[in-house]
Amino acid sequence: MINLNWLAVTPEIVLLGMACLVALVDLFVTCPRRRPTYWLTLLSLAGVAALHFGHIDNPASSYAMQGMVVTDPMSHLLAFCATLAVMATLVYAQSYAGDREMLKGELFTLSMLALLGISIMIIGNNFLTIYLGLELMSLSLYALVALRRDHAMATEAAMKYFVLGALASGFMLYGLSMMYGATGSLDLGEVYKATLTGQINKQVLAFGLVFIVAGLAFKLGVVPFHMWVPDVYQGAPTAATLLVAGAPKLAAFAITIRLLVEGLINTATDWQQMLMILAVLSMTVGNLAAIAQTNLKRMLAYSGIAQLGFMLLGFVPSVVSGNTVSAGNGYGSSLFYVLVYVLTTLGTFGLIMLLARPGFESEQISDLAGLNKRSPLLAGVMAIFMFSLAGIPPTAGFYAKLAVLQALITTNSPLLMQVSILAVLLSLVGAFYYLRVVKVMYFDEPVDSTPLNEGSQARALLSLNALAVLILGVLPGGLMALCARAITQSLAG
Repeated sequence: MINLNWLAVTPEIVLLGMACLVALVDLFVTCPRRRPTYWLTLLSLAGVAALHFGHIDNPASSYAMQGMVVTDPMSHLLAFCATLAVMATLVYAQSYAGDREMLKGELFTLSMLALLGISIMIIGNNFLTIYLGLELMSLSLYALVALRRDHAMATEAAMKYFVLGALASGFMLYGLSMMYGATGSLDLGEVYKATLTGQINKQVLAFGLVFIVAGLAFKLGVVPFHMWVPDVYQGAPTAATLLVAGAPKLAAFAITIRLLVEGLINTATDWQQMLMILAVLSMTVGNLAAIAQTNLKRMLAYSGIAQLGFMLLGFVPSVVSGNTVSAGNGYGSSLFYVLVYVLTTLGTFGLIMLLARPGFESEQISDLAGLNKRSPLLAGVMAIFMFSLAGIPPTAGFYAKLAVLQALITTNSPLLMQVSILAVLLSLVGAFYYLRVVKVMYFDEPVDSTPLNEGSQARALLSLNALAVLILGVLPGGLMALCARAITQSLAG
């Protein structure tokens, strides 16, 4: 049993050990660009990613640490993708952070600790484990947003994020405590069994469910718990923005599956209605608010609210007469959607960092004017990301939206058919502000003739990022099948 415990959490132990080692090694690094620390961090993360990748095809679910953690195909897939997302973020951020005196040991150590919190959330099978991971991730991200201590906007963004984050954590903790009071257990398996019997206080359970959904909605950044998203995205240094906008969304998806599907599936009729309302509100507010934005990071923040609202639609199809096919298709489609969203988000913010230079952030949409004349490669890459976010073929975003809509339509529910039509119409609204960025890049005259700082590593990764978005759009079957299999095997275990 001890061996199983250690084996189940080997990637997390390695990640924690290497985070401590990186912090110690950085004390002796004198290079201003922190190259030894940078490469040690990337090698450490590559090792962690390899550990997860080796178990993605293992269909078995393993419970360890007295059932407090579970390792299954979904956990390995999400942790692997989260690790790659943090690696990509650090590659994009190296030059940007170095020009802003952010390239310190703290950037690397806190990024690794945030990833550790994400990993713990992903493998959590107990309320305490999930909350521990949530707090570790959140506290690391608060510090990362405030890493530029002399920058007023970053400090303000960190304060807003911290205050609202603490409020959301309180919601989540209060909901979990009420769930414990109603079911008598902190273990998700025991909570499931307790709700199955029906011998529980249903009023306490309902209140607890509302608070849990509110906490999850904050971490996803969906309406009406989205107030922090635009301010934090705009105010934080772009490197920190990407650390907030990327990998943590995978953790939020994971705990949504763990808490609502694995633990509280017997209350699905309640939380599915709440998620449907959150999804429709998020798509409406996010798309309409994004139209009015001139700041690119703020526009992408509202875009993200709408995108994650669309992702939540995959949680709406329910188990019908014991048939789990509709629900399984929905969860698998949502997993594919969130992976594609994170992949595209990495590219968009990576390009913003690549275009930035000392004293210039390249945050306004107008800053991209005439980009095609200055760098056809970067303009083409950004156009691919915009098309993907808008859901235009042959990009991955198109298939991701199609998969979610298909999961809704195949239920043959009149209500879900109407929701699908509304989602398509709101996506058309969203296409306006994405295509506006493409229009500015290709048809407006450049206002800035400064040579672009195109770092070789970041440029190569950006090209690979765009290529991945195209390949997943043309050949989505492999990843879609992997997502569906991971969800099915994880829920079966």
